[in-house]
Amino acid sequence: MFKIPFLDLPPLRGAAGTVRLPGSKSISNRVLLLAALSEGKTFVRDLLASDDTAVMLEALRTLGCGVWREGDALVIDGLGGRLRAKDAKLFLGNAGTAMRPLTAALALLAATQGGSFEVSGVPRMHERPIGDLVDALRGLGCEIDDLGNAGYPPLRLRGPSSLALDTPVRVRGDVSSQFLTALLLALPLVAERDIRIEVIGELISKPYIEITLALLARFGIDVKREGWEAFVIPAGSRYRSPGEVFVEGDASSASYFVGLGAIAASEAPMRIEGVGSESLQGDVRFIEAAAAMGAEITTGPNWLEVRRGAWPLKGITLDCNHIPDAAMTLTVMALYADGPTTLTNIASWRVKETDRIAAMATELCKLGATVEEGPDWIRVEPLKDWQAAAIHTYDDHRVAMCFSLAAFNGLVTSAAQPVRILEPHCVAKTFPDYFETLFGVVTANAADIPVITIDGPTASGKGTLADEVGKALGFAVLDSGALYRVAGLAARRAGLDLDDGAAVAAIVPTLQLRFIDGQVFLGSEDVSARLRAEATGLLASQVAVHPAVRQALHQLQLSFRRLPGLVADGRDMGTAIFPDADLKVFLTASAATRAERRHKQLISKGISANIKGLREDLEARDERDKNRSASPLAPAQDAQLLDNSALTIEASVDQMLVWWQQRRPF
Repeated sequence: MFKIPFLDLPPLRGAAGTVRLPGSKSISNRVLLLAALSEGKTFVRDLLASDDTAVMLEALRTLGCGVWREGDALVIDGLGGRLRAKDAKLFLGNAGTAMRPLTAALALLAATQGGSFEVSGVPRMHERPIGDLVDALRGLGCEIDDLGNAGYPPLRLRGPSSLALDTPVRVRGDVSSQFLTALLLALPLVAERDIRIEVIGELISKPYIEITLALLARFGIDVKREGWEAFVIPAGSRYRSPGEVFVEGDASSASYFVGLGAIAASEAPMRIEGVGSESLQGDVRFIEAAAAMGAEITTGPNWLEVRRGAWPLKGITLDCNHIPDAAMTLTVMALYADGPTTLTNIASWRVKETDRIAAMATELCKLGATVEEGPDWIRVEPLKDWQAAAIHTYDDHRVAMCFSLAAFNGLVTSAAQPVRILEPHCVAKTFPDYFETLFGVVTANAADIPVITIDGPTASGKGTLADEVGKALGFAVLDSGALYRVAGLAARRAGLDLDDGAAVAAIVPTLQLRFIDGQVFLGSEDVSARLRAEATGLLASQVAVHPAVRQALHQLQLSFRRLPGLVADGRDMGTAIFPDADLKVFLTASAATRAERRHKQLISKGISANIKGLREDLEARDERDKNRSASPLAPAQDAQLLDNSALTIEASVDQMLVWWQQRRPF
């Protein structure tokens, strides 16, 4: 996950490959609560690992549930409907799928068994309405105190109190389906007689109620229904663990890759595994909307394949009540259409993680789009004159993921623009590895992938600076100085004759090299310490004399130019390897300063050293590097000179980020 202030997406050009979706958020948190309320142990497999499930699991532990891992399963040792903790404060973040059902369940358990429970969340959660659910629970006789604004969290749920279960429980259905879901999940705990729930107004997001009913059946509760107007919990209902539950992939998350296929999978299909024709989730019907816009879609029981069909896409008008979350993706797809797209019946967007209608309209306009919005609708015009934009994500995972599709604007305009996603880590709510997954299935022109080079003499701090800048931007890192050592080490391990330049060069393209936090990995092995050994340095000298090896390593270095960008350090990165780099920096720390730094490093490792000797050695190496025939050490003509003699690493990073921002269009 990219835990950085912003992530820059360069222009993207194509998509193909296979994506395995994370588990459904809606199913995951429902299953966790049902397992917690049941008798017995439940083995939950393919559970979503995200912020929302994390706060639910922490709440269940606080309430006395046993929670542990066995192999690839998470085991929940259920409460059997009996409270083990009678006093608790539960922080539920911004997880509506935890806040609403837990509020209902704890209100009823406190009423029948006694106890006091406080539920709270992040500031945005305290702006998300829960009053209709609270009113329904109070109508039953539950004691609920508002600890902030009436009708919103935080709340205190306390008891005991007498429940009136002989009259229907009435709840509004036109604000959020989670209120009805919460009652359906909680009322079996007190069903000494039939309990009738009546829905006031039109029920929105009906597919989410279908999920709830299907999962209730898995845990032994057979709810009787009268259309979408009334539901009856049978007398004597009791939760029983099914023993094992598999969580299917998240259909809402599938929408981004369906959209990706519709926009950019022109050569090979985008395959999405984890949802398909047998999915419980209503959002899988997003494929119908994508097909209406022109996508070519094939489905299987647990997979989808999507290709670009009509191009440009087709503008549509659609009632989105059945796909409330996934429909957000259509607003960005609409930018690639042949006419306007209008989405209606989306009032629920306004009470989600943010006011999603307002958020999408605001951010689409930053790209240059023409957008209109109403109380429960949004209309988006196709976009031709794209603008580079920094997208504010409002701590809303779906906003961040939707706008990643805007990076394909180069498919419809000759002036392709990058897109900046602010606070990209908000995707942790449902899909922590979303951007890493995206980069694994999309392509870009090499010239569009940004590169920062850091060159300089030996011991100038290039490697440390490159690592820190790479972390700050989410870019890959290339330590060019390690390549000859790795090539020599790999050739020796393969039993090659190091005097056979062609044989050594042939092994170079097979090297699986990664640079992470200053360490060098060859495959899964950390070879950092071995590369520093004197014997490995001698191997590097042997292989470096071969032109074929140098050419192979040159190509290997170029291959590190990968999404979303690269920071490369060495002696000729900005002059010979990446002469088109977006930012070139050349370090100019004096030999005296570098000798002092090297001396401190060696002493800290218990290695004796002499500063004068170190300085003389560095000055001699500088002279050799400056006068060598191939790629002599020298700053590129357009390089920024950075004298880091008196700068901390933090100050050096800050200066580089300032230079970088000055070169970006945001």
